[in-house]
Amino acid sequence: MERRRVVVTGMGILCPIGNTVETAWQNLTAGVCGIQTIQRFDPQPLPVRIAGEVRDFDARALFGNKEARRMDRVTQLAMAATMQALEAAKLDMAAEDPYEVGCLIGSGVGGIETLLDGARVGTEKGLKFVSPLLVPMMLTDSPVGRVAIEYNFRGPNMSISTACATGNNAIGEATEMIRRGAADVMISGSAEAAVVPLSVASFANMGALSTRNDEPATASRPFDKDRDGFVIAEGAAILILESLEHAQGRGATILAEVLGYANTDDAYHITAPMEDGGGAQVAMRKALRNAGLTIHDIDYINAHGTSTPLNDSAETRALKAVFGEHAYNIKISSVKGATGHMLGAAGSVEAVFSVLSTLHDFVPPTINLHTPDPECDLDYTPNQGVAHTIRHVMSNSFGFGGHNAVLIFGKYSANGSQ
Repeated sequence: MERRRVVVTGMGILCPIGNTVETAWQNLTAGVCGIQTIQRFDPQPLPVRIAGEVRDFDARALFGNKEARRMDRVTQLAMAATMQALEAAKLDMAAEDPYEVGCLIGSGVGGIETLLDGARVGTEKGLKFVSPLLVPMMLTDSPVGRVAIEYNFRGPNMSISTACATGNNAIGEATEMIRRGAADVMISGSAEAAVVPLSVASFANMGALSTRNDEPATASRPFDKDRDGFVIAEGAAILILESLEHAQGRGATILAEVLGYANTDDAYHITAPMEDGGGAQVAMRKALRNAGLTIHDIDYINAHGTSTPLNDSAETRALKAVFGEHAYNIKISSVKGATGHMLGAAGSVEAVFSVLSTLHDFVPPTINLHTPDPECDLDYTPNQGVAHTIRHVMSNSFGFGGHNAVLIFGKYSANGSQ
């Protein structure tokens, strides 16, 4: 069977720089930073007190008090992003076979806030007071299960958890399901809500986080010589993926096409990348091959760019190895200077921004890049976004455990990739 083409017909997002696709894109392109002192709890006992939080989000107003209480924040964010994406895609389930509509929504951590609250109750009050909803609320597949129940999506349904590569893996695997005929439509993406004291403390004790508590807006500085760690953040993004035939059949507006996907593992270290980015290199090459493209077809790379000393240098080496001298001709940027690092949600949020870059022919900036690291000497689009014709964009995500996941999006053309 010929491989089916997969297109994007709707998107939804909640992240530190906006709770709608339009707002987040406007803020990203304007160089707005969403990192502030933590508001959802008192961060004073912690060595790191800054994060990228989703603000002005009222789950009770959106879902009602009873339903909101039955969902961990990670599920609330996933549900809200799904609502936006479905509305944008104008997908009418009354006209669909529910067994042809599936969900693949990942999370790196899952319902950690629910888990910690349950542990506290069990310790302080006794185990008989632990909520019976603890387990169904804390699981990493709770968001995807809840979304399916809400909208009667009965097709393939699962969660993926590959740390900070989760979002890319979710979208990539959902694409492959449509390609092989397992579903006509997939609701795909990821969510993360791990800005809680325990995870902040762990990352801080690991030495992975920026300690610029007094200057949160400039703490995340990908590829900058003075970067000192990433800034933890939360968010969610959902893409509606469809086979081209299905999208055309219902007259959907097509935003972009998913052209390539690949994933590898470093099998090297649980938290550190290979120094030469070897696993990432192979993932990028395989994604290009999967898309039927060459290095000269890529016009923009949405880098993983976490603002950690190890990642940014390794990713730069990997890009040079894959693209050779042509790497210096490609526009590259990391949005994490603006959003912070949303862990498992990063890839799907950045997928939304990648699609928007092809729609608007615009490369968003890497903000806070004022003193370039001599080792990171590619065109990382410092501080100001630029207009640029973008036919194809590569989006990289790498995660703890050595996970490497790469997506390639392209402008939609009825005749195929241009």
